[in-house]
Amino acid sequence: MKRLITGFSLIICLSLFLSINTSLGATAQEINKEVQQTLNNLFKTTPTAKALAKRAKGILVFPKIWKGGFIVGGYYGEGALLVNNNIVGYYKTYAASYGLQAGVQAYGYALFFMTDKALKYLLNSQGWEIGVGPSIVIVDKGTAKSLTTTTAKDDIYAFIFNQKGLMAGLGLQGSKISQFHPKK
Repeated sequence: MKRLITGFSLIICLSLFLSINTSLGATAQEINKEVQQTLNNLFKTTPTAKALAKRAKGILVFPKIWKGGFIVGGYYGEGALLVNNNIVGYYKTYAASYGLQAGVQAYGYALFFMTDKALKYLLNSQGWEIGVGPSIVIVDKGTAKSLTTTTAKDDIYAFIFNQKGLMAGLGLQGSKISQFHPKK
C-alpha cells in the first residue's frame, strides 16, 4: 500500500509539473525582462528592498518559482544575478521534498547579497544549498518596517513575493541554487 501511494504521488507530481505553463527553459532575453520587471515591482511595493539594493553587492532574482506536490513534492525556478545593475549570470533554484503536503503554488524571491564574502561564496560554489554558508534573513512585513540600511548587518536578505496558489508552508532552507546557461 505504501509503494502504491508513493508511486501515485510521483505520478501526480510529474503531471502537475508537466501541465503547468511555466517559463522553464526560458531564453536569456526572457529571463532578463522578467528579472527587471520583478525588481521594479518589488521596489515599488517594498521601500526596504529598494534601500538595500543601493548597498547590495549583488541581487539574485527568481521571478517565478513553481512548487507542487502530493506527499512527494518539489519546486523549480530560473533567475539571474545582478551586480552593479548588470546581469552577470543565470541561476536555477530547485528542491525536492517528501511528507505531508498537497497543492500547487507559484511565487518568487530575491536574495540581496550585502557582503563581498557572501557574493563570492555564491560565485565560487558549484551549487549552493541555502542554510549552508552565509547567513540569510527572510524579510517579512514586520522585519521590513524595522530594517534600515543602518541596521542591516547580515550577509543576505531574502524577500519572498507574488505568492499564488495553495500549498502549505514556504521556506528557502534546503533550496539548491546553481548556475546554468539559458537558451539564447
